[in-house]
Amino acid sequence: MSGFFLTCHPKPVADEIEKHRRGLDANPFMYIEENVGELEKAVRQSVVDYFGGNFDDYAMTDSTTMGLGTVYNGLQLKPGQEVLTTEHDHWSTMRSLDFMTQRTGAKINRIALYDDPAFANPDEIVSRIRKAITPKTRVLAVTWVHSSWGVKLPIGAIADVVAEANRNRSEADHTLLCVDGVHGFGIEDVTIPDLRADFFMAGCHKWIFGPRGTGLIYGSPKGWKAVIPTIPDFDVMWRPFDMMTWDESKFPKAGMMTPGGFHSFEHRWALPAAFNLHQQIGKPRVAARIHQLNTQCKEGLSGMNKVRLWTPKSSEMSAGIVCFDIEGMNPGDVAKKLQAKRIIASESPYRTSCARVAPSLLTMPEDVDATLRAIRDIAGT
Repeated sequence: MSGFFLTCHPKPVADEIEKHRRGLDANPFMYIEENVGELEKAVRQSVVDYFGGNFDDYAMTDSTTMGLGTVYNGLQLKPGQEVLTTEHDHWSTMRSLDFMTQRTGAKINRIALYDDPAFANPDEIVSRIRKAITPKTRVLAVTWVHSSWGVKLPIGAIADVVAEANRNRSEADHTLLCVDGVHGFGIEDVTIPDLRADFFMAGCHKWIFGPRGTGLIYGSPKGWKAVIPTIPDFDVMWRPFDMMTWDESKFPKAGMMTPGGFHSFEHRWALPAAFNLHQQIGKPRVAARIHQLNTQCKEGLSGMNKVRLWTPKSSEMSAGIVCFDIEGMNPGDVAKKLQAKRIIASESPYRTSCARVAPSLLTMPEDVDATLRAIRDIAGT
């Protein structure tokens, strides 16, 4: 019940990793020399086939955190421009924005999008964002699904608010919608055109069931114009580029924003196997399955005495993380008691924490039933 953390490699992914590992171990130089272009293109094409957009919209990273840091450290803000974010975001977003403001001097405005997560609703969330955006807001940094409470934001409706705010501004003053999307990516049956974010950062080793140490950044054309690289890229190894003239105007910004150096190539190059697995099952079926299991879990928890369900019950406002508390018990102790019953749960790493479980694509309905029985037993109800 901890797929939101780090998942096991499914067999097709493990097989691809092993294939590339054997090739690299036999002759690292020639394996890269002969295959890097074809394999890097295949990775990006698999992302496009799964999530939409275009080949050069995507930069590759090792994690959501690397993507957040790469984007927020690369954003160029003018004096007086500000960042709007929320009180519900993960440490990685908060620290990345802190580093950006130390560099640029920009002001951060943090707002609450709801008072009680269990009753969060899209109209209230959108209204609070609309009121908080000002002509100075250059960056709106939000998280698609909050790992603190399991609340899923209406990103499309938020994109409408941003478009409305940008209507009479020059592009250099547009608010850029930046989304930490990791806990919706691999669950929801949507594409990047549906979300209309300027930046979308996610790891692929959670709900996608991709290789450990893989992630991506999507950037819109407007978004890519607003950032500069922090780490030199190695896309020059395989993209056509004249090293003598170094004409960056002819090089895709997504390539420049892919952090270079030597990575765990066998893992990155196995990523298409994970996307292909989702495609073979079918994105609508994946989404329906995960929401079905999470609805089963939430309905079971909501009917228990001494248990407080924090995650909204509706699928519109939640995804694959279910957060709860047991009256009179520390969330960390709840997680340990569940682990003692062979159910892997966790405590959310926030100032106000709670216990979490996450029915995923690999969970069976009977696993959810077993989890509910264990929680009932721990709660003494």
